[in-house]
Amino acid sequence: MSQSDADRAAATAVVAHHTQLAADLTRHVAALREAAGPGTSPAWRRERQALLDWLRAELLPHATAEETALYPAAADRPGGRPLVEGMLAEHKAITALVAELDTAGTAVDAAAAARALAAVFEVHLAKENNLILPLLLDAPQVDLAGLLGGLHALLGAADAPGGCGGGGCGCGGDGGGADVAAPVLSVDARIDVRRLPHDQRHARVLAAVGALPADAALVLVAPHAPRPLLAEIDARYPGQIDIQWLQDGPDVWQLRLHRQAVTV
Repeated sequence: MSQSDADRAAATAVVAHHTQLAADLTRHVAALREAAGPGTSPAWRRERQALLDWLRAELLPHATAEETALYPAAADRPGGRPLVEGMLAEHKAITALVAELDTAGTAVDAAAAARALAAVFEVHLAKENNLILPLLLDAPQVDLAGLLGGLHALLGAADAPGGCGGGGCGCGGDGGGADVAAPVLSVDARIDVRRLPHDQRHARVLAAVGALPADAALVLVAPHAPRPLLAEIDARYPGQIDIQWLQDGPDVWQLRLHRQAVTV
């Protein structure tokens, strides 16, 4: 198979994966909206959680991997940078809608956030398929098959048995074990999520951050770099939480989350 054939085959596979993502999102959103209809029952909370688990296990890691594997090459193409900047802005909008869905207090609010997220993602995928991929396919010097292989490798940890993909965390897999020693690097309180079930980690950390008073901090101890979680924190508390990376792997990641003092 020639390089161009390999690139086209890889692009076709990505479009097929995008189609599956869109179908899964549509299914989850429809289930939530049905549960949030007239005569609303507590079932909407169950459907909301199922959607959040899927978003954190599938959609958010996919977006993060695209930013690493595809977007830099697209930004280097003539006219590509404004397009990529728009795609990154949509990733931020999607992350903000995930946070809005997570904090929705009523079934109607949850259904509205989910529907808005689906609409943004539909437009986003159309740009991926019709603008980003053709831009890279038309560049002979770009090894699209190689880039997409890198994207698959980034997502592979989340898909591996025992990784975050199996439990819904969506942070990209467990790089270290729960028994690896985490040195004390700060006098602040610590929250070690390594022994928590994957589907409880985001909620536990978000609750702890939300309870922080102004000018207080806590240290998050994690088995991997929690980038999707940090994006959720930024979306929920924009400009309020300062992040300091105290330990950046390879077995343990520690981050100091400092709630900024209120200024008057």
